[in-house]
Parts: sequence; structure tokens; C-alpha cells
Amino acid sequence: MIRVVDRTDIEAAARRIGGHIRHTPSYEVRPGLWFKLELLQHSGSFKARGAFNRILAAAEAGALPEAGVVVASGGNAGLGVAYAASRLGVRAEVFVPRNAPATKVARLREYGAEVHQHGREYAEAYAASSVRVAETGALFVHAYDQPEIVAGQGTLGLELPEADTVLVAVGGGGLVGGIAAAVGDRVRIVAVEPEQAPTLHAALAAGAPVDVRVSGVAADSLGARRVGRIAFDLAVRHGIESVLVSDEAIVTARLRLWREHRLAVEHGAAAAFAALEHAAGTTVVVLCGANTDPATLTAAPAADQPAHAAG
Repeated sequence: MIRVVDRTDIEAAARRIGGHIRHTPSYEVRPGLWFKLELLQHSGSFKARGAFNRILAAAEAGALPEAGVVVASGGNAGLGVAYAASRLGVRAEVFVPRNAPATKVARLREYGAEVHQHGREYAEAYAASSVRVAETGALFVHAYDQPEIVAGQGTLGLELPEADTVLVAVGGGGLVGGIAAAVGDRVRIVAVEPEQAPTLHAALAAGAPVDVRVSGVAADSLGARRVGRIAFDLAVRHGIESVLVSDEAIVTARLRLWREHRLAVEHGAAAAFAALEHAAGTTVVVLCGANTDPATLTAAPAADQPAHAAG
């Protein structure tokens, strides 16, 4: 049975991780449109929030093993866990696909994590990480589908300015689920996914999480094959809307963010901005990650990239 995550969990997470994360700024781009600059978070994305919460909660419960922590990731979740582990003096092993972005793999090693590369997508890295947990007894940190992870990501929701609509990109769903738990039904939440990675969209249509084929320019961060059960339940509970955007729209949005605002975001973060047509009333666009190669801001990548992983 999946444990419900609610605002009480979010508030507890905020108290637990408050001294370890940044309260990232929001600014009004024009009347009625705000950017939440979570790309300025430690490790370059919101994932540090959940990572700190998972590790610190385990430590509080006396359940943090000497073997440390293990996570499977396309990069951002691994970076969040590696950063949190390094700050807390905990050993970290990160399993990523062999085609994970080189910039993310390099940063994982800079944070002191032991990096293992397996397969070509998240599912294969995840399987290898599960074997490692069984071998070592390490604490498993899921990229997006654990209560402590969702609650940690949801602390971002406590920092949002007053708004009618929030646009947030979705991969496995930990962030959008956490925001929904934080703000409840007071705000309209629009979950934005690439057309080539429609995990939540497909789950809502099917009435349950289902496997989908993932590819495209944002697959390294939004490439979950299946949305998390916690996020799905929260999406249904709070009536989250799901919209899809094309790779072309994501690429254009990312370039606009750079050219017009000098914000260097990864494609996954740009997806939320690509859905601006779905804004209604005062709107906050969550720019959730900056783990990207700045050199790619001068040229558009091919529209169909292989799926790397989720998180």
C-alpha cells in the first residue's frame, strides 16, 4: 500500500532540510508571470531537496547503514544524492546508463560518488542498483517514488509566490506530486511532459501507472518509463492537468530562456516554459534544473535522442 504524502510531510521535510538547501528565488518576469529559479539549487536541480530528506530521515530513525546510499538515475537524482551524501559524510554509489550525459557523470565523480554505468536506460541502471543494495545493505534512494523523496521535493511548493497556475515539468513525478501535496487544491497545477515521454499523461488515461516508450531531447531528466505511484495518486487526488509539448517546442523554449533571460536550463526544465500557452491568471513557471552543456545553447540538438534515464 502506498503511503499518502500530505502537507504535514512537506512541512516536516522543510524543517529537516532547511539548513542544507537553498530557498531559491522567484522573480516576476512581467505582470502575472513568475519564474521559480530552482536551477540555482545545490547540485543544479530540485533533486537535492528529496535527497537530503531521505538521508536525514533515515539517520533520525537510526536506519542509515555504514554502506551508505545507492541511487539509480539519469543524472539529476544521482547528483542530488551525491551532493547530499558528500555534505553529510555518507558514502554514495550512483548507477547511471552508459549514455548518461558526460557533464552529469563528471559532476557525480566531483562530488565523490562511486559511479557505475549499466545499460542504455534507467530501467537497466535501476536493476543493477537493486542488486547492489541486496549485496551491501545500503540505503536505497529512489529517484522519485519514495515518500521522503516526494516530501522533500514538495518543499519547493512552500516557496512559491501567490499564483493561480503552476507549470511544472514531469518525469517520474516526484516534484509535481510534492508540489500538489504542498499547495493542495488552492492552485491549478499543470504537469508538462514531452510528447516522447508521456508517463503521467498515459497513466491518467489508463487509470494507473503504465510503461511507455521514452525518447527525445529531454529524456536524460524526464525519461521515466513509468510515473511513480505516489505522484500518480497525488495527481488524481488534486486534479492535476497533464499537457504534452513537442521536442521542437522544448528546444525553442530553452533557447528563448537563454537569449531573452540569460537562463541556461536543461531541456527538461525548458519543457515547463514550452507550455506557457496553458497559463491562466498569475502563473509560476518552475525552472527546475540547469545540468546542461552551455555549448548546446548555440545549436539545436537532433529532435529524437535515445532515452537515457529518469531523474
